[in-house]
Amino acid sequence: MEQEFELIAKTFMGLEPVLAKELTQLGANNVQIGRRMVSFTGNKEMMYRANFQLHTAIRILKPVKHFKARSAEDVYEEVKKLDWSQYIEKGKTFSVDSVVYSEEFRNSRFVTYKVKDAIVDQFREHTGDRPNISVSNPDIRLHIHIADEDATLCLDSSGESLHRRGYRQESVEAPLNEVLAAGMILMTGWQGETDFIDPMCGSGTILIEAALIAHNMSPGIFRKGYAFEKWPDFDQELFDSIYNDDSQEREFTHHIYGYDVDMKAVNTARINMRAAGLTQDISVEQQDIKDFTQPREKSIMVMNPPYGERISTPNLLNTYKVIGERLKHQFMGNEAWILSYREECFEAIGLKPSIKIPVYNGSLECEFRRYQMFDGKMKDFRSDGGIVKTEEEKTEMAQKHRFKKEREFKKRLDEKEENEEGDIRSFKFHSFGNHDDERPGRREWKDRDERRTDDRRGRRFNDRDGRKPEGRGGRRFDDRDGKRKFDKGDKRGGFAKKNRRFDHDN
Repeated sequence: MEQEFELIAKTFMGLEPVLAKELTQLGANNVQIGRRMVSFTGNKEMMYRANFQLHTAIRILKPVKHFKARSAEDVYEEVKKLDWSQYIEKGKTFSVDSVVYSEEFRNSRFVTYKVKDAIVDQFREHTGDRPNISVSNPDIRLHIHIADEDATLCLDSSGESLHRRGYRQESVEAPLNEVLAAGMILMTGWQGETDFIDPMCGSGTILIEAALIAHNMSPGIFRKGYAFEKWPDFDQELFDSIYNDDSQEREFTHHIYGYDVDMKAVNTARINMRAAGLTQDISVEQQDIKDFTQPREKSIMVMNPPYGERISTPNLLNTYKVIGERLKHQFMGNEAWILSYREECFEAIGLKPSIKIPVYNGSLECEFRRYQMFDGKMKDFRSDGGIVKTEEEKTEMAQKHRFKKEREFKKRLDEKEENEEGDIRSFKFHSFGNHDDERPGRREWKDRDERRTDDRRGRRFNDRDGRKPEGRGGRRFDDRDGKRKFDKGDKRGGFAKKNRRFDHDN
């Protein structure tokens, strides 16, 4: 049995319990919830699966050393103690990302330089050569975090942030992050048992993430690659087996509906869902929320209306008033979940929520609220066996820590502490007897902002209209320039077959 090691999965504030549940279901051990991250232990297969299968992780880090950093020389000497030939092969490039919260180190770049110097000097002394630094596209990505005197040096196994699934070909203004969209859907408990509706769908992120969850498809199937694929100990056969394993995928017998008043958004959503190969599961039409009518089948609604921040409408509060009116008169017998930022917007809905969940959308401290819609009075609904709030939800809602004392609903995160890569948390590291000066204890974890660029990776095509049919579909292979592509395969709808991925011999 391969020895387990420490791993850290990073996520948005508010999604930690969802991510912890995903990790537990994946088979991870020693799962501990922190702030904007979850620590766990696992072997190489677990690390690969965490990157490939988790819906709510932003990146997966593998700690390789913990030490006390009381001075710059401590950083240099401790980093130099590691045998870097195990991690960086000859001719490979690397980069270092530093986050520092310490009185001793005022500049994170200074720490970055000390780490780089230690690694380069070790190679010079042992081989006479030095590895090159690459900021834009390194072979090996390192991350060092220092809080007071506690330093942790990690390998970044993900590379580009895991929210960049690869299916998004185009986007509208202020698109919802894929990880947040998946987290919202998982919070509802929906697994594809009913129809799904997003009446203000924008570029279709919620719709596509819902389809992936309904089919239990791994979000990593669209990605170009992961950082761990460039590691010296990368196991190609193991990762191929994970990539090609569709045994946990399931049929989805219901349907997903998206609507938006903006025809440009509708077209964008259609492009993205075609790129994801999910057109059989999703329909997107132009429709104003005021024209929404009662669905014929039992449904759940998840929506992310404008907040008046990055996107606004001529009459923002009236939009929320219309949402409430449509839910009350045209969504009876179903439940709706709404993410928003302003208290006055929620008030304009005019309905009483049964659940309120604090969650950050970027730097905005939002709430995700559930509205249980039913005919008549609540006492009649309950007498007929209806459940507004489960005992578990009641217990969770009663916890005072869910909301800060005298909490300002409109609070933003400090700009220097952006949410998606903040990772402030306290937790205990697990000792495996192979870390110098490892002292399990309370540690704070932060990281810097995620760089954002448009991602056009992982496109899939079919032989008729230039788009990949539904499902995983093509076999994966690496061509001579190392870029992952998808083969056309022989599938016409339905789920992908095994042995879809192979590697072209260079």
